[in-house]
Amino acid sequence: MDMDAEKTTISEENVLEKTPTSAPGGDLRIQFTETVKPARARLGERDDGSVFVPPSRRSQSVGSVARRRDSKSSVPIPPVISEKQKARRKREKEQEQKHVDITEHLMAHQDVAERYKTRINLDKPGESLGLTTELAAQLLSDLGPNVLTPPKRRHWILKFWDYLSSLFNLLLIFAGFLEYILLGINYKANFQNTYLGAILIAVAFINASIEFYQQQKSQALLESFLNMIPARCMCIRDGKLAQVEASSLVPGDVVFVRMGDKTAADLLVFSASDCKVDNSSLTGESEPQERIKDNDMQNPLEATNLMFNSTLAVSGEAYGIVIRTGDSTVLGQIAYLTAGEEKLKSPLSREIASFVKLIATIAILTAIIFFGIAFPVNNNNASLAVNFAIGIFVAWVPEGLPATVTMLLTIAAKRMASQNVLVKDLQGVETLGAITLLATDKTGTLTRNQMTTTNIWTCGELYEASDRAGAEKDAARLDHPGVMEILHISALCSRAKFDRVDVPIKERAILGDATETGLVRYAAATLNDYDSLATNCPKVFELPFNSDTKWHMSIHKKPHANGPLTLFIKGAPERVWLLCDRILTGPDGECAPLTDAYKIKYDETYEHMASRGHRVLGFAEMLLPGDQYPEDFVFDKKAKNYPLGDFIFVGLASLQDPPKHGVREAIGKCRAAGVKVIMVTGDHPLTAEAIGRKINLVLSDTKAMVAKRTGRPLEEIGEQEFNAVVVHGERIDSLTDAEWDNIFWKDEIIFARTSPKHKLEIVRRAQSMGHIVGVTGDGVNDSPALKKADLGIAMNISGSDVSKEAASMILLDDNFASTVRGIEEGRLIFVNLKKSIQYTISHSTPEVIPNLLYVIVPIPLPLSAILILVIDLGFELIAALSFAWDPPETEEGLMKLPPRKPVTPETCNIFRARALRKTRSRFDEEAGIVVALENQTKFQQYWYSVHQVFTRQYWADKFENTGAEVLVDGPLLSWAYLEIGMIEACGALTAFFVVMYRRGLSPYDAYKMQKGSGPPTNYFTSTAEPYNGINASTQVDVLAEAQSMYYWSIMTMQMFNLFACKTRLTLPFGKYMFANKATFYCIIAGASLAAFVIYTPGVEVVFKTSRSLSPLYWLIPMAFGCFIIAYASLRLIIRRKTKPVRWNPEIQGLQMYPTMRTTRTMST
Repeated sequence: MDMDAEKTTISEENVLEKTPTSAPGGDLRIQFTETVKPARARLGERDDGSVFVPPSRRSQSVGSVARRRDSKSSVPIPPVISEKQKARRKREKEQEQKHVDITEHLMAHQDVAERYKTRINLDKPGESLGLTTELAAQLLSDLGPNVLTPPKRRHWILKFWDYLSSLFNLLLIFAGFLEYILLGINYKANFQNTYLGAILIAVAFINASIEFYQQQKSQALLESFLNMIPARCMCIRDGKLAQVEASSLVPGDVVFVRMGDKTAADLLVFSASDCKVDNSSLTGESEPQERIKDNDMQNPLEATNLMFNSTLAVSGEAYGIVIRTGDSTVLGQIAYLTAGEEKLKSPLSREIASFVKLIATIAILTAIIFFGIAFPVNNNNASLAVNFAIGIFVAWVPEGLPATVTMLLTIAAKRMASQNVLVKDLQGVETLGAITLLATDKTGTLTRNQMTTTNIWTCGELYEASDRAGAEKDAARLDHPGVMEILHISALCSRAKFDRVDVPIKERAILGDATETGLVRYAAATLNDYDSLATNCPKVFELPFNSDTKWHMSIHKKPHANGPLTLFIKGAPERVWLLCDRILTGPDGECAPLTDAYKIKYDETYEHMASRGHRVLGFAEMLLPGDQYPEDFVFDKKAKNYPLGDFIFVGLASLQDPPKHGVREAIGKCRAAGVKVIMVTGDHPLTAEAIGRKINLVLSDTKAMVAKRTGRPLEEIGEQEFNAVVVHGERIDSLTDAEWDNIFWKDEIIFARTSPKHKLEIVRRAQSMGHIVGVTGDGVNDSPALKKADLGIAMNISGSDVSKEAASMILLDDNFASTVRGIEEGRLIFVNLKKSIQYTISHSTPEVIPNLLYVIVPIPLPLSAILILVIDLGFELIAALSFAWDPPETEEGLMKLPPRKPVTPETCNIFRARALRKTRSRFDEEAGIVVALENQTKFQQYWYSVHQVFTRQYWADKFENTGAEVLVDGPLLSWAYLEIGMIEACGALTAFFVVMYRRGLSPYDAYKMQKGSGPPTNYFTSTAEPYNGINASTQVDVLAEAQSMYYWSIMTMQMFNLFACKTRLTLPFGKYMFANKATFYCIIAGASLAAFVIYTPGVEVVFKTSRSLSPLYWLIPMAFGCFIIAYASLRLIIRRKTKPVRWNPEIQGLQMYPTMRTTRTMST
């Protein structure tokens, strides 16, 4: 709900007014019309005579929003900003102004050196003097070490307290303390309640301990992944080049960076040789960026003479002056942005908290009401009434439910760990299943961050670089003319090198420019003699790639028919083409002069490759004549005694950062599951869109494509005519509220050229619409969004330490497809949690009703407090755990259902209307903004929140149908408390009175004896008077046997309820009943515990049960159990008719075959 409501932007080139309207289907769109001064609307009459109030005259308060909701108003409410969010945005702007002050890239090198009191040599950078040791030590003392401020870590005791102080655990602890209050009322009669109180408190501590242990275990595993080795770098001080700790660098230090080094601070480059850096972790750029001493860019992030902390030098070398260290670096600013972002509570924790409040409210109200009833009914016996009230409160509390929820989540987390998904927060397991929008980075997440050769064009033929199933073009083979030449140029005209040669190619690491590494890997995998090629054809001369020539030349001792030397060149195709006058046409060097026909073919191929978002390189060679260039000829750069033209154009090769295997199917499954997947990347829009179209992220036309297809100008294309949008990062800061909403109503979205701040804003905007947002990423630039998202998912292998710290979940194998398995697992655990809760709280009614009847009618107590505890923490806990292993009811059913909290224009308005109420804001339709109430004191805010509970609007919001499925909803509560709960209560009471009747006591006798249970009669105790010939010991045994039967009845009927709760789509019998073997193991374990409590000699003394209970009585609860199954089946059939399951509509065009099978053909 974060946005600047007052922000409106009008384009200077085309001043337009943005008017939100309603598109067909209820979708909110923006139509652009010429700006005119609106006429003042007046009240008028419609044709039917009714008064019409124009929207411009309306202002929506909370009440009007609610009333308008009934009439399906299409006016969209903008996002609502709370005071807390406003304060955070203000801090961010202040921090941005404080840190974004890098201007050194616009200054002369000597001026920068003077600013930092350092000494550099521009002509011979290796002879620079740098800082003096004394000055460096003084600066280090003043400014501090070159390290990022570590994130604040809470002490383990405080972390444990966080888990212990959850609402559910506090409710258990409160109930436990109430049990000890009973001791003060009647110590002897209530002594057994001390055990109950101790166990309730212990359960809360055990539950907190399980969550705490899981979190500590995940944190320890995470820390083992982080790079703890202190970085070192080459630094010049006092004219000496030495290796120093990176943490000791200070502004003004002269640092030498070479291929393979990580930049230790932000540097201003004053000398560079073929230097390229990988900025992907900061900016999302998949291509290595060249670094030179000169710069003409204003934006520091785009400056060509700046190297940033943590970026990797992939080729060449450079000298630079340290201009920023520690938290002042660009990396430090992103880390600060991450640290300042608050983590939202998970949907599951919010829903459990809501359920606990509901249970507590019911328990407290029931206790108060029936205390008032019990007091006069029992002859104003205050002690009995208080005892009863506390007993009622405790009976409502599902003691085993917190442990059940925690254990189910723990089991699911372990299951996900076996699939290489590390869950840092247990409730994140379910959050992944609830997400409605997944924002993912491109480089390193969807793609491999490894350039790969895809196509080769030579001798007029286009080839696939390698064999692919279903490919329409042939794969390039060594016997194809021109292929060998391109492979030799790729292998020899390169500075990329393998680290070793004694292992297979696939297992070797390689250092170098990403493009060159892609070519070298391809050449090495294709050529049989690659390892010996450099030895057999040694390099005698080289001109590295630079931004002026845009090509790389090398000359090798590679003999041919006319001489011993061969020249190779590769680079930008248009530059290489201009250096050529011939083109390779066949084997053995056959070539032909360049003609317009060849140029047309070249242009078509180049355009085809580039349009797919590929990096394209041109290749050329020259067989140097031996009479001009003998074997011992000495080439000289200054003399330029090497050829610069008349080359033979060999061909083109295209490379791409390919999608990871399985990504296409994964995104297809996400979209089929109703999850909107959007790409948020720092890369170029064309590259991002090209990748998006290969991986099911973009299937339909963009606005530009529709305009081109229909031959109309862009301005005439309506919003409803296209469903895909690519948003450039430059537009993000100027987007209006309506434009943001309009973008998110599209199905296919790509944000390109984004900064970390943009990614964070995208997450906030999506959350302001009610989306549950998941974010995947691996770079430092992803970390603020990872932390702000409802669920941040980081990569382990390619991920930065900052991103891993910010995320809630880590993919250990960097496999994006694991996200889909996680979504399915999350949906399954939600379904199983809901079934488990539905099952667990069903026994509350048969536990509460006997307490009510015990005081109100009264009757003998059918279920003692200790037996309630045995039910909740015995059989019920064991049986409820079996749901953790329940498989989905149908093979793909879970991933065909919509998210449980779908986002539509209607739900978005409801979400924001509630935010209006919460913040006491008002929506002014005429201005199109949200007006917040200013200057509220803390007391006013607190009083308003308390007052709201007693308003009609508050409860209307609570029970409003938003289309969302929550963990504990009305049908679940009805099932547990009113339907199955009442059936079980009737069945257990029937069995209870049958046992008493068989022992000589009718229900009336039981009532009469209990009514006179106070002095002087005191029945059902060891000192009771005889009743109709039944002495005291027999009375105690009769009650014990009847209570045992009541306990056994609940357990038996819950066995049937276990199966009745398992199905939502199919009937509760058939094959699915046997799908989970754990169910039967848990039933056997639970039944064994119940039998142990009742029939084990000596145990009956502790639990006050009776071993004389006849198995014949078991038939009564079994009959009621069969009725439960029949009732559940009938209920399911009726619900199928009245509320059929709504499956997701099928998305046309999804390509659900492996990414490896990608085929692309060129139009002929």
